[in-house]
Amino acid sequence: MTTRAVETWTLEPLVTFVKEAGARLVLVMTSAGQVFAQHGFSRAVDVMSAAALSAAIMASTDEMARQLRQPPFAALNHQGERHGIFLAGLATGRGRLVALVVYDLDVSSLGLVQLFFEQLAADLQAASPKDTVPKQVLAADFERQLSDSLNTLFGR
Repeated sequence: MTTRAVETWTLEPLVTFVKEAGARLVLVMTSAGQVFAQHGFSRAVDVMSAAALSAAIMASTDEMARQLRQPPFAALNHQGERHGIFLAGLATGRGRLVALVVYDLDVSSLGLVQLFFEQLAADLQAASPKDTVPKQVLAADFERQLSDSLNTLFGR
């Protein structure tokens, strides 16, 4: 499976995390769903769908936490018969990012994913550019930027 990154500083920490945690699919993205790096996805449509759904889930749980007058939830986990999904935010020098991790229950476990996620968060924090301010996404540039990012992620 391939691992690709639009933001190159995310690549090495992601590759290490995938190997150690036994993850099947991973996205590292902004809280708005802009993908920085991905592992295991073979179609751009799947990446866009997973990013949009993950961003929406994070936004809704952040709002629930706000209404309960508590800090945002640290992570969410859902497990089915064969797969688990782990969704969590992490702080970096580029702001808050979100990681979506899909793992096979016969290869990995929630405990392994959580253990190595903490290291991923630390590695991304250390690797992130500190002196750059993320560029604002303008509506006029959104489609072009999305297309450029997807082309980079899928090697086109």
